[in-house]
Amino acid sequence: MALNNSILLASGGLDSTTLAYWLRSNEIDFLPVFINYGQHCASTELETLRQVLPGKLAKKIEVIDVSAVYKYSQSLLIREPDLWNDKVDYKRLYLPYRSLLLLTVGASFAQSINCNNVYAAFINSNHAQEIDCSAQFFNSLETVFEDYGGVSIIMPFRYMSKYEVAQLGIELKAPIGKSFSCQASSDIPCGACPNCVDRLEAIQSL
Repeated sequence: MALNNSILLASGGLDSTTLAYWLRSNEIDFLPVFINYGQHCASTELETLRQVLPGKLAKKIEVIDVSAVYKYSQSLLIREPDLWNDKVDYKRLYLPYRSLLLLTVGASFAQSINCNNVYAAFINSNHAQEIDCSAQFFNSLETVFEDYGGVSIIMPFRYMSKYEVAQLGIELKAPIGKSFSCQASSDIPCGACPNCVDRLEAIQSL
């Protein structure tokens, strides 16, 4: 299967949208990969991704379904909350090993198509509480994938804030205003989940 030498883990969010335009600005050809891990907003994310990707890449999206992994999870990332009645905080949004799962699936898919590079837009968030979202964790994981499989995990925004990524997105003319990053609502951004808080603070600071 002859494909690009790089894939991008893309969700339709502000960060991965900016990274898509960053890759294009650096003339790096890539295949966009969307992973459905059972998130309640998967359909919204995928439709948004089709709208925000540059050029004709929307027609090339590879969708990988691993939703059964979390089918019994009670995380509000999987079970959409009632925003009028349910308390939404980072503890209830926690999903064990989500970042590890995304990167592992991405690396496995990449290796299966003889692709060497996996790009991901993980950032240095002030609000993310996942144990597998630290720079230290990513640094260790990079070594594992490269030493045992030959796939390079590349995260250009790892040490950047949401504000810095949003600023870069504007410079690259990425349609970050059309991106979707909410964790709690599959329809209208809630404005209160960690992703929404990061996004709002970043945009207000521009």
